[in-house]
Amino acid sequence: MIILGQSEPNDVGPEFLAQLTNFTVPQGRDVSFTCVVDNLGPYRVAWIKSDSKAILGIHTHMVSLNPRLAVTHNGHNTWKLHISRVQINDSGSYMCQVNTDPMKSQSGYLDVVVPPDILNHPTHNLEEGVSTEGGSIALECSAIGVPEPKVQWRREAGKEIILRADSREKQALKIVEGEKLILTNVHRTDMGAYNCIASNGVPPSVSKRFDVQINFPPTIKAVNQLVGAPIEREVTLECFVEVNPKPLNGWYRNEGNIKLHNSNKYNISEEMINLYTWHLNLTIKYLTKSDFGSYSCSSVNALGKSETRIRLQELRLQPKTTTIDPHVYTTAKPRRKQQPSYNKGLNEVVRAKETHFSNQMHQENALFVGGIGVSQRAKSGISDGTVESGNVMIKEAEVHTQRPIHPGSENVYRTSNSDPSPHSPWLPSKSGSLSIGTNLDIMF
Repeated sequence: MIILGQSEPNDVGPEFLAQLTNFTVPQGRDVSFTCVVDNLGPYRVAWIKSDSKAILGIHTHMVSLNPRLAVTHNGHNTWKLHISRVQINDSGSYMCQVNTDPMKSQSGYLDVVVPPDILNHPTHNLEEGVSTEGGSIALECSAIGVPEPKVQWRREAGKEIILRADSREKQALKIVEGEKLILTNVHRTDMGAYNCIASNGVPPSVSKRFDVQINFPPTIKAVNQLVGAPIEREVTLECFVEVNPKPLNGWYRNEGNIKLHNSNKYNISEEMINLYTWHLNLTIKYLTKSDFGSYSCSSVNALGKSETRIRLQELRLQPKTTTIDPHVYTTAKPRRKQQPSYNKGLNEVVRAKETHFSNQMHQENALFVGGIGVSQRAKSGISDGTVESGNVMIKEAEVHTQRPIHPGSENVYRTSNSDPSPHSPWLPSKSGSLSIGTNLDIMF
């Protein structure tokens, strides 16, 4: 469109000093086109929407009735077209025109972009993400925006999306493209949150969370099916349950199928490990004989029931013993001459004999008043002093009695081949020792 005005003089006419800027702005922002014209003279500047050929304003006068549009002039060579809170229908080409003949103009483009938005489907319901194990689930996510958004599916916590085919082949993907996500032959491990993410390069991207629930009957497993513990101690029995939806769990004594509850005797607890796994604990305090036997942990939901048994038996502990080494004080004894090896066996016999003969000698000695002193031995012909040394020959076997010698109080005994008697004193051998008819010298 050409705006008529005065004829162009022969001197220098209007000229544009700068090109109009192209803008890409998100919906709702403000934008301004700037047109700089030098040597305008008697001519006028107008703003026109190119696609509709509609005049928006001339010089500082607005023609359009759109309240979001305005034009300004700085009083010199600069004119501006202001568009507030741009909308998607504001997109297009805008022209700054001078009404010369021929007309002079330049254009700038406004591209209004719209961040993505995910639509709510009225047909969708809470059951769309629920299936029994082995079934199928279809999730749909539609998004709008300018430019048209791309839709991706991701699982939370970085888990992989498992796509299974009828041939039992499967793909594990971090990202699945498209507005629809189809899960077939679903497994309990597919449970969890799936995010639909829409983006088109205009921030912000948007997402929608879909919760996938896979229902299946409980399966239960004991940590240990045989547990041993000593009496008067505490023991904990453990089970793990995989089940969905949430089950009713419990512990029982198998004798009589008695259900157990929290009490001073029992402490029952459960902990959710993940979306479908539970950790069950039964703590039995201060064990007694009656506590040993079979226990069972049970889990039940709308799809079925499962239980497992645990046998608790007594663990017998060995008593603790403490060994104390006594401290023995000893007195060093003089080393004695070692006898030949052939005397070892007989030494044991002679030690026993010595005790017998020693007692008998005391009895014989009691018959003599005051015993036989040194002077009496001299009268009896005993002068070699072998008795004083504490050595006694019993039938030519020498026995070291290590009896203390007190001068003047030694007792001398004599013997013959007959039994000792008060009337037949023991006779010493040539060496002064008593003889019992053997050729070995035995030392005690």
